[in-house]
This record gives sequence, structure tokens and C-alpha cells, in this order.
Amino acid sequence: MLHVGLDLSRRRLDVCVLSDEAELVEELAAPPDLDGLRYLVSKLARHGEPVRAVIESMTGARFVHDTLEQLGWDVLIADAQRVKGLAPLACKTDRVDSRVLAVLSHRNLVPAIWLPDPRVRSEREQARFRLHLVKHKSMLKHRIHATLMTFGHPCPVTDLFGLEGRNLLERLEIPPPWRETLDASLYLIDYLESEIHAIERELRASGADHRYVPLLLTVPGIGWVLAFTIAAEIGDITRFASAKKLVGYTGLCPRVRQSGESDHRGPLSKQGPRYLRWAMLEATMHALRHPAYAERYQRNKQRLGKQRGARVAQVDLARKLTEAIWHMLTTNQPFDPAAAGGATFRLAA
Repeated sequence: MLHVGLDLSRRRLDVCVLSDEAELVEELAAPPDLDGLRYLVSKLARHGEPVRAVIESMTGARFVHDTLEQLGWDVLIADAQRVKGLAPLACKTDRVDSRVLAVLSHRNLVPAIWLPDPRVRSEREQARFRLHLVKHKSMLKHRIHATLMTFGHPCPVTDLFGLEGRNLLERLEIPPPWRETLDASLYLIDYLESEIHAIERELRASGADHRYVPLLLTVPGIGWVLAFTIAAEIGDITRFASAKKLVGYTGLCPRVRQSGESDHRGPLSKQGPRYLRWAMLEATMHALRHPAYAERYQRNKQRLGKQRGARVAQVDLARKLTEAIWHMLTTNQPFDPAAAGGATFRLAA
């Protein structure tokens, strides 16, 4: 077998090829496009041996992975952070990086990541793009509020972007070019809302056939959008051996540094998909009023004080919700907080 390390950059793909005896076969480079990958496969085909390639997780890695697998290679995507831990480099170049990946393949030490199938990827793209549009809509609204403050106009209405608020914005005397930017912002907000509603209709239609979404809808604080987002970001629940593993995947656990008698708990690790972390914290804002969690939330909030109590208590509750979701999806049962035991964490944020 040939062990191939691939270091991807914007303009080229550096390649290192090792034999099963760890001998250097060749080093070359190819364009990171379809023709370049076909050339690479045909060039190594003359050796007549199966190929296992390794590429670090980054933008463009999935295209390389999918293309080379279609052309007959076995391709792994390695966790970039864990690769650095396994092979810290004093001299870091693209050629050295490709050789490191080839060596990891030869020694069976590749920290491979789970790669979702095309269906899960498309579900994630739908949910993530909706969140992207919501973020831009919020930025435009904040800009309009800032414009009103700039010219000393109060906001007496509850919803500035409802019917009464729109009438108020039309009557206000705002000089150019701020008037033009305000009108353009309102137009873009309306357009983004129409796009968001269209995506939400697609999510609802897709979620009706998803095996996880009906279960997630029974969790307090989780509606259609959050249920679809959480289901897409988790993918296959069986890849998490325990509730702890799923909580760790969300990045809601504190960083831990232990040495001898010292035990330091730092801020959240924030590893894993930020969209899943956002969805769990968003659900927490509603779940903290649910009878199953309200008492725990208030107790932690009061114990930790005004400065950080609310935030840390919300993170703790998000972890408990994540544990409950793991139990639900692995047993195919609706929400039952009494049945979702799970581990406890020292609070830190």
C-alpha cells in the first residue's frame, strides 16, 4: 500500500508518497482542481498498489476527499488540531506537512474525523444558511436603531419594524444620505425575511421525515428550526458512546488542566460545531423556565452571583439538555428529564 500525505493550499496540493516500508517514493505537487486530482491518481496508478491518503480538515478538503474516493483511493480527513499535538514541527512548510501526514498514515496514527454523508451535509447547509441570513437581518436592524439615536429620535413603539414602527420611520426627518441607507436597510430586511421564511418552510418539510426531529420537538425550548439544526449537526447519534461524549462535542465543557495536585478549570473549550453550541444555548433560554430545570437554574444563578451567575447557570443547563437529548435519541424515547441522568460538571465559563 502507498501512504499519501496531502497538504492543501489555495493554488496547489503538495503530495508526499511513502511505501509500506516507510521509504520515500516521490514528492510532487498538483493543482487542487478536478484535472489536477485526476492527474495525481493516474501518476500513482503506475505503481499498481492501493492508496491511502490523508488530508487535514480545512476548506476544500471535502472536495479533495470526495473526488479521490470516487477515483478509487481510500481518503481520511485528519483533525488539524490533533495532528499538531501528535507531530509538533520546528520547521513548518507545505512539503513537511505533507510528509507528516504520510507518516501518520503509515503508522496508523491518523486522528480521523467523522465525515457526514451528502444528505447530512445538505441539511447542515440549509440550517446554517438560515442562521447566516438571520445574523445579517439583525445587523441591519441594529444599524437603523443606531441611526435614530444619532439624530435624537426616540423609539416609542414596541416593534420598530412592525406596521406602526414602519409608519414612524416614514414620518421621521432624517437627512441624506442616512435616509437613503435607512430605506435600503428596510428593503433588505424585507427581502431577507422572505428568504428566511422560504428556508423555514423547507426545513419543516424536511424535518417531517427526519427520525430525530419529532423526538427533539418534545424537548422544552426546541421548535422546528432548532430541532432541525440540532439533528443536522449531531448527524448519527451512535457515534457518541455516552452523553459525556456528546456534551464534549458541543464545546460546552470547561477546559481542564491537571498536573499532580493542581486542577484548573478554565473557560469553555468551544470545540466542535459552533452552530450546535448556538442551538443548545438558544434552547436553554426557553428551557430555564420549564419545571424540570427552573429550580436548578435559579439555584446556580443565585449561588454564583450577579456578575457571572446567569451565564454560567445557562451553560450548565445547556449541558443537561444535551445529556437528555443523547438519552432520547439513543433510546428513541421522547423527553423525560427524570430518565436522563448523565454526568455532572464543575461550573466554569
